[in-house]
Amino acid sequence: MKIGELAKQAKVNIDTIRYYERRQLLPLPDRTMSGYRDYSEGDVKRLLFIVHAKELGFTLEEIKELLSLRAGRTECSQVRQIARRKADEITSRIEDLSRIQHILLELAEQCEQEGDDDYCPILKSLEDSP
Repeated sequence: MKIGELAKQAKVNIDTIRYYERRQLLPLPDRTMSGYRDYSEGDVKRLLFIVHAKELGFTLEEIKELLSLRAGRTECSQVRQIARRKADEITSRIEDLSRIQHILLELAEQCEQEGDDDYCPILKSLEDSP
C-alpha cells in the first residue's frame, strides 16, 4: 500500500509517517518499480502501536524501547516496569498541574477582590516571580 493509504488507516499525517521513519520507529519500506513506498499490514500494525503509545503519553524514545521489547522475546515484567514508571511521571505531572491550578484560582480570586485598572494581582505575581 502507498503512504497515503497507510496514513489514512492510522489516522495520521503523511509527514508524521516520514518523521517516524527518520526517527527509526518505522522501518524504511520497500519501493515499487516506479519508486513509490510500498507498506505492508505489518507497517500498519507498527504505526498503530506507535500512535496508541503516544496517546498513553509515551515519548518517542520510550516507544522505541517498547518496540525493541516487542520485537524480541521479552518478559512482561520489563514492559510492566516501563508502564509503572510512566504512570508515576503522569501522577507527578497531575500534582504539578493541580498546584498550578490552585495558584491561578487564588490569583483570580485576588483579582476580583483587589484588582483595579492600575493594579492587577495576577500581573504583579508574574512580575515578582523568580
